[in-house]
Amino acid sequence: MKDTTNILIAAVGGQGALLASKILGAFATARGDDVKMSEIHGMAQRGGSVVTHVRFGEKVFSPTIEQGSADVLLAFEMLEAARHAAMLKPGGTVIVNTQTIAPLPVLTNEMPYPADIIGNLKKMNLRVWHTDALDLARRAGHVKTVNTVLIGMYARMTGDPAESWLKVLAENLPPKLYKVNQAAFTAGYNLSPPWTEQE
Repeated sequence: MKDTTNILIAAVGGQGALLASKILGAFATARGDDVKMSEIHGMAQRGGSVVTHVRFGEKVFSPTIEQGSADVLLAFEMLEAARHAAMLKPGGTVIVNTQTIAPLPVLTNEMPYPADIIGNLKKMNLRVWHTDALDLARRAGHVKTVNTVLIGMYARMTGDPAESWLKVLAENLPPKLYKVNQAAFTAGYNLSPPWTEQE
Protein backbone atom coordinates (compact mmCIF):
# COMPACT_ATOMS: atom_id res chain seq x y z
CA MET A 1 0.00 0.00 0.00
CA LYS A 2 1.21 3.48 -0.86
CA ASP A 3 2.49 5.41 2.15
CA THR A 4 0.39 8.27 3.48
CA THR A 5 1.89 11.74 3.21
CA ASN A 6 1.23 13.99 6.19
CA ILE A 7 1.48 17.76 5.76
CA LEU A 8 0.87 20.21 8.57
CA ILE A 9 0.17 23.84 7.65
CA ALA A 10 0.74 26.38 10.42
CA ALA A 11 -0.05 30.03 9.89
CA VAL A 12 -1.44 33.19 11.40
CA GLY A 13 -5.03 34.12 10.63
CA GLY A 14 -5.33 35.86 7.27
CA GLN A 15 -2.26 34.28 5.66
CA GLY A 16 -4.20 31.88 3.45
CA ALA A 17 -3.57 28.56 5.19
CA LEU A 18 -7.01 27.21 4.30
CA LEU A 19 -6.55 27.95 0.61
CA ALA A 20 -3.16 26.25 0.72
CA SER A 21 -4.71 23.13 2.22
CA LYS A 22 -7.42 23.19 -0.44
CA ILE A 23 -4.80 23.35 -3.22
CA LEU A 24 -2.73 20.54 -1.71
CA GLY A 25 -5.84 18.40 -1.32
CA ALA A 26 -7.03 19.13 -4.84
CA PHE A 27 -3.64 18.20 -6.30
CA ALA A 28 -3.58 14.90 -4.43
CA THR A 29 -7.17 14.15 -5.45
CA ALA A 30 -6.39 14.86 -9.09
CA ARG A 31 -3.55 12.37 -8.82
CA GLY A 32 -5.95 9.71 -7.57
CA ASP A 33 -5.09 9.77 -3.86
CA ASP A 34 -7.50 9.45 -0.98
CA VAL A 35 -7.43 12.77 0.89
CA LYS A 36 -8.42 13.74 4.42
CA MET A 37 -8.13 17.21 5.93
CA SER A 38 -8.75 18.75 9.33
CA GLU A 39 -8.72 22.44 10.24
CA ILE A 40 -8.00 23.87 13.67
CA HIS A 41 -8.72 27.54 14.17
CA GLY A 42 -7.35 29.62 16.99
CA MET A 43 -8.33 33.27 17.30
CA ALA A 44 -7.61 33.59 13.61
CA GLN A 45 -9.39 36.87 13.09
CA ARG A 46 -7.20 38.43 15.77
CA GLY A 47 -3.96 37.10 14.38
CA GLY A 48 -4.09 33.76 16.18
CA SER A 49 -2.86 30.41 14.89
CA VAL A 50 -4.54 28.48 12.11
CA VAL A 51 -3.40 24.88 11.73
CA THR A 52 -4.49 22.53 8.96
CA HIS A 53 -3.76 18.82 8.66
CA VAL A 54 -3.59 17.44 5.11
CA ARG A 55 -3.18 13.69 4.63
CA PHE A 56 -3.18 11.80 1.34
CA GLY A 57 -2.30 8.35 0.05
CA GLU A 58 -3.88 5.16 -1.22
CA LYS A 59 -6.23 4.99 1.76
CA VAL A 60 -6.38 7.49 4.61
CA PHE A 61 -8.43 6.65 7.68
CA SER A 62 -8.00 9.70 9.90
CA PRO A 63 -7.91 13.42 9.05
CA THR A 64 -5.53 14.32 11.86
CA ILE A 65 -1.78 13.92 12.09
CA GLU A 66 -0.34 12.41 15.24
CA GLN A 67 2.48 14.25 16.99
CA GLY A 68 5.85 13.19 15.66
CA SER A 69 4.51 11.82 12.39
CA ALA A 70 4.22 14.79 9.99
CA ASP A 71 6.38 14.53 6.89
CA VAL A 72 6.29 18.23 6.08
CA LEU A 73 5.51 21.40 8.01
CA LEU A 74 4.60 24.44 5.92
CA ALA A 75 5.14 27.32 8.35
CA PHE A 76 3.84 30.66 7.13
CA GLU A 77 5.60 32.51 9.96
CA MET A 78 8.67 31.71 12.07
CA LEU A 79 7.01 31.44 15.47
CA GLU A 80 4.47 29.03 13.98
CA ALA A 81 7.39 26.88 12.82
CA ALA A 82 8.77 26.79 16.37
CA ARG A 83 5.36 26.03 17.87
CA HIS A 84 4.64 23.06 15.66
CA ALA A 85 8.07 21.56 14.88
CA ALA A 86 7.44 18.73 17.35
CA MET A 87 4.71 17.47 15.01
CA LEU A 88 7.38 16.43 12.50
CA LYS A 89 8.86 12.96 12.37
CA PRO A 90 12.66 12.64 12.74
CA GLY A 91 14.23 13.80 9.50
CA GLY A 92 11.03 15.56 8.47
CA THR A 93 11.01 18.76 6.44
CA VAL A 94 10.01 22.24 7.52
CA ILE A 95 9.50 24.92 4.86
CA VAL A 96 9.56 28.27 6.64
CA ASN A 97 8.58 31.77 5.65
CA THR A 98 11.01 33.97 7.61
CA GLN A 99 8.36 36.64 8.16
CA THR A 100 7.69 37.49 11.80
CA ILE A 101 4.26 38.45 13.12
CA ALA A 102 4.38 39.36 16.79
CA PRO A 103 1.64 37.72 18.89
CA LEU A 104 -0.17 39.66 21.59
CA PRO A 105 2.22 38.69 24.46
CA VAL A 106 5.12 40.08 22.43
CA LEU A 107 3.22 43.24 21.48
CA THR A 108 2.40 43.88 25.16
CA ASN A 109 6.01 43.20 26.21
CA GLU A 110 4.99 40.21 28.34
CA MET A 111 7.58 38.08 26.58
CA PRO A 112 10.21 38.48 23.85
CA TYR A 113 9.92 37.05 20.38
CA PRO A 114 12.05 33.86 20.41
CA ALA A 115 15.59 34.24 19.11
CA ASP A 116 17.30 32.12 16.43
CA ILE A 117 14.30 30.01 15.51
CA ILE A 118 15.93 28.78 12.30
CA GLY A 119 19.08 27.74 14.16
CA ASN A 120 17.06 25.84 16.73
CA LEU A 121 15.07 24.06 14.04
CA LYS A 122 18.29 22.89 12.42
CA LYS A 123 19.33 21.29 15.70
CA MET A 124 16.20 19.11 15.74
CA ASN A 125 17.14 16.49 13.12
CA LEU A 126 14.96 18.24 10.54
CA ARG A 127 15.52 19.37 6.99
CA VAL A 128 15.01 23.13 7.11
CA TRP A 129 14.26 25.26 4.05
CA HIS A 130 13.69 28.91 4.85
CA THR A 131 13.13 31.93 2.67
CA ASP A 132 11.52 35.37 2.74
CA ALA A 133 8.29 34.24 1.09
CA LEU A 134 6.68 37.60 1.83
CA ASP A 135 9.26 39.35 -0.33
CA LEU A 136 8.76 36.82 -3.12
CA ALA A 137 5.00 37.29 -2.87
CA ARG A 138 5.38 41.05 -3.03
CA ARG A 139 7.55 40.77 -6.12
CA ALA A 140 5.02 38.42 -7.69
CA GLY A 141 2.37 41.09 -7.33
CA HIS A 142 0.58 40.69 -3.98
CA VAL A 143 1.60 40.07 -0.37
CA LYS A 144 -1.39 37.75 0.08
CA THR A 145 0.26 35.09 -2.11
CA VAL A 146 2.77 33.88 0.51
CA ASN A 147 0.73 30.67 0.65
CA THR A 148 1.23 30.05 -3.06
CA VAL A 149 4.97 30.74 -2.80
CA LEU A 150 5.23 28.03 -0.14
CA ILE A 151 3.17 25.62 -2.25
CA GLY A 152 5.61 26.26 -5.09
CA MET A 153 8.51 25.40 -2.78
CA TYR A 154 6.80 22.19 -1.69
CA ALA A 155 6.07 21.24 -5.31
CA ARG A 156 9.74 21.79 -6.22
CA MET A 157 10.81 19.62 -3.29
CA THR A 158 8.59 16.74 -4.44
CA GLY A 159 9.73 17.01 -8.04
CA ASP A 160 6.19 17.15 -9.43
CA PRO A 161 5.88 19.09 -12.71
CA ALA A 162 4.97 22.74 -12.26
CA GLU A 163 2.36 22.42 -15.02
CA SER A 164 0.37 19.90 -12.98
CA TRP A 165 0.23 22.25 -10.01
CA LEU A 166 -0.64 25.28 -12.12
CA LYS A 167 -3.55 23.36 -13.61
CA VAL A 168 -4.89 22.74 -10.10
CA LEU A 169 -4.39 26.41 -9.21
CA ALA A 170 -6.35 27.46 -12.29
CA GLU A 171 -9.18 25.11 -11.36
CA ASN A 172 -9.41 26.32 -7.76
CA LEU A 173 -8.89 30.08 -8.02
CA PRO A 174 -11.07 32.81 -9.51
CA PRO A 175 -9.67 33.77 -12.94
CA LYS A 176 -8.82 37.28 -11.74
CA LEU A 177 -6.51 35.83 -9.06
CA TYR A 178 -4.79 33.22 -11.18
CA LYS A 179 -2.09 35.37 -12.80
CA VAL A 180 -0.62 36.72 -9.56
CA ASN A 181 -0.78 33.29 -7.92
CA GLN A 182 0.88 31.75 -10.96
CA ALA A 183 3.74 34.22 -10.52
CA ALA A 184 3.96 33.49 -6.79
CA PHE A 185 3.94 29.72 -7.33
CA THR A 186 6.66 30.04 -9.96
CA ALA A 187 8.80 32.16 -7.64
CA GLY A 188 8.66 29.43 -5.00
CA TYR A 189 9.08 26.60 -7.51
CA ASN A 190 12.21 28.18 -8.99
CA LEU A 191 14.00 28.04 -5.63
CA SER A 192 16.23 25.03 -5.03
CA PRO A 193 16.08 23.23 -1.67
CA PRO A 194 19.33 23.80 0.26
CA TRP A 195 19.98 20.10 0.71
CA THR A 196 19.90 19.13 -2.98
CA GLU A 197 23.61 19.79 -3.41
CA GLN A 198 24.42 17.25 -0.70
CA GLU A 199 22.06 14.49 -1.83
